[in-house]
Amino acid sequence: MTALHRAHVAAVPFENLDVVLGRPVPLDLKSLQAKLVERRRGGYCYEQNSLFAAALERIGFQVAGRGARNRSRGATLPPVTHALLAVTVEGEQWLADVGFGWQGLLEPVPLRDGARVEQGGWTFGVHVEDEGVHVLRSLRPGGWKDLYAFSPQAYHPGDFTVLNHYSSSHPQSRFLGQVVAQRPGAGAGRSLLRATFSILRPDGSAEERILTADELAATLETEFGIELDAEERAGLERLHEEGA
Repeated sequence: MTALHRAHVAAVPFENLDVVLGRPVPLDLKSLQAKLVERRRGGYCYEQNSLFAAALERIGFQVAGRGARNRSRGATLPPVTHALLAVTVEGEQWLADVGFGWQGLLEPVPLRDGARVEQGGWTFGVHVEDEGVHVLRSLRPGGWKDLYAFSPQAYHPGDFTVLNHYSSSHPQSRFLGQVVAQRPGAGAGRSLLRATFSILRPDGSAEERILTADELAATLETEFGIELDAEERAGLERLHEEGA
């Protein structure tokens, strides 16, 4: 499972381009394979972890969905909008998540209190709070930073469909009105938010620059491996000019 997780993260970027282009985001397996594999596009957590779960189940792993609250943006209490996986391997549960973006895991993490792993220069840990709430954390120069928190409650495909509807259409969703593309990696994570391209390293050093409309499509391809067709390219350039 570790090799599959690392390969998926390396090959499939996190992105919300269909949402900002006003397109539907189907979660059926045929659509996911066509988009993420055949068309060399990316997707966000529901798409990526649904596809990864199907692959793991096909080769015999026991997989269960989980729903998490994102804690990476401060002390607010957001709704449960992130989808991840709990995978059982030889009686032990592991946290697998190929769809959290540039801050996300490169490999699975043991789903137990106090677990700590190093992956490509990044350090991740699991902490269990009251009522069995699990928290995935990342060690930064200033100390541990919570990424997201989730309960042991199982989530099913229908639950992911509801979360996907919120994230792709609700006015308060962070995926509406702004281009998001991200990719974790050994030694550096990359992010494109609106027109700002950023690189963050485990030691806390960072760099960023503002992209022009002409640079947007090229950056999505070279930095994130996202191949756009002519219609997608034109739509994103138009949104860039409008400030999305």
